[in-house]
Amino acid sequence: MSSDPDVVVYGATGAGVMAAVAAANAGAAVRLVEPGRHIGGMVSGGLGWTDVGAAAVIGGLTRAFYQSVADHYGANLFELRGPEPHVAEQILCALLDAAGVEVDLGEPLAGVDRGRQVVESCRTPSRWHRAAIFVDASYEGDLMAGAGVPYRVGRENRRRHAEHWAGRQPAYRPSKHNFACVISPFATPAAPGAANGETSLLPFIRPPALDRCGWPAERLGEEDGALQSYGFRLCLTDRPANAIPIEQPEGYDPGRFELLRRYLDVAAASIGARDLLGLVPDLLPGGKCDVNSIGPFSLNLLDGSNRDYPDGDARTRERVRQRHLAYSHEFLYFLGHDDSVPEHIRREIRRWGLSADEFADTGGWPHQLYVRDGRRMVGSFVLTEHDLLDPRPQADTVAMGSYNIDIREMERTWRYLPEYDCTAAVFNEGYLSVAVPPYPIPYRVLVPSKEDCVNLLVPVCCSASHVAFGSVRTEPTLMSLGQAAGTAAALAAIGGTSVQKVDIGRLQRVLAGTGQALRA
Repeated sequence: MSSDPDVVVYGATGAGVMAAVAAANAGAAVRLVEPGRHIGGMVSGGLGWTDVGAAAVIGGLTRAFYQSVADHYGANLFELRGPEPHVAEQILCALLDAAGVEVDLGEPLAGVDRGRQVVESCRTPSRWHRAAIFVDASYEGDLMAGAGVPYRVGRENRRRHAEHWAGRQPAYRPSKHNFACVISPFATPAAPGAANGETSLLPFIRPPALDRCGWPAERLGEEDGALQSYGFRLCLTDRPANAIPIEQPEGYDPGRFELLRRYLDVAAASIGARDLLGLVPDLLPGGKCDVNSIGPFSLNLLDGSNRDYPDGDARTRERVRQRHLAYSHEFLYFLGHDDSVPEHIRREIRRWGLSADEFADTGGWPHQLYVRDGRRMVGSFVLTEHDLLDPRPQADTVAMGSYNIDIREMERTWRYLPEYDCTAAVFNEGYLSVAVPPYPIPYRVLVPSKEDCVNLLVPVCCSASHVAFGSVRTEPTLMSLGQAAGTAAALAAIGGTSVQKVDIGRLQRVLAGTGQALRA
């Protein structure tokens, strides 16, 4: 592409691919710019087992992608738990090739040139990218932030949107992701009081905020900077010919897993490797398993270190990423080799290894950190739990959501148990799973307020409350929003109008023509 494109899409996530393909299909010249070396984000980065929700409201390019997955394996639509990562990337690349999208890989955002209410261009190491319309489809929302569009990070309090599920949650809410037994958070015996508690916490526990008396303050329903836990969705296999053994990591210190030792001392008789890592033989094709976070001590790192990620610079983000990767490696090795782990668990863990035919350029480890939660744009309309729990028709519907409000654990903390004479106990705080019916998602969540920017669409870090984003964040929903954003970008660019003035009726007709679901 010798001249400037009509549309630049930043971020080759699943949503970014759908945005680029949709814009090209609508007649726009498109460039897709990706900071990493791979296409697909989490869709090809380890998230094989995909949360679908109501399959009937997944349509358009997203449904076509999953149909291609089914066709690849000779299966029925949505019959499989998900594709192998390399297959997902192949299918997404084929979609881009067929649409004629120019793709620039290894191009992180280095700057944004802003005019009044517009993005004039964005800079990456190799060039300045100019276009009529920009789409920020990254998990981080860097183009959005660089354009000066307001956003939020972390949980709002209940009062902001009158949301029942907003803000800090009870640390002691029972769930499969919490400790069902009383385990001390302290490395050494400690009496009640801030001094002992703060200085003797075990690793992977975030010190709680304390009240004036030195006791953990829960502050239920209040806002904070906590984020859903990050992690790596590993692709493991139990087929020896394809398995890379989990070797002892450099700098490994088994003492860091004292909390896990204490948990296994109490619970090991009733759990197995499947309950710690979600290991299911042949969960994915090719004898592979997409390893998710299962149980109170899992691949999710709950020490709060991900708080530095959303607004961090490149060095800070890489530090967070490496911390999570090192934790994943150490956790797997500990479970397979430490004498404190029951033999039946160690034996099962050692049967598995990294898949040699996945993530070859990163040694079998996924290239994509699972950024479940980061920046969220503040537009003129903010999607909230009310729009999900009690959905009403939206005149500008461009996609449907249906997955439950799925907010993973935010952080591991502790509190005193008055009923146990002030015994201190570890808890994982923040987990929510709230069922919702299929709900419409309006176009307004994709666009900034016109006072902020008139040529930018944001399908991933969209305008939603923290609670609502807990449902929207699933990849099929984000991919559907990506298609809507890309189609709107093309209409705005070709029509010479702002994103706020796109003809909604025409946009909906184009989307409906591709099979995009606009109603339940």
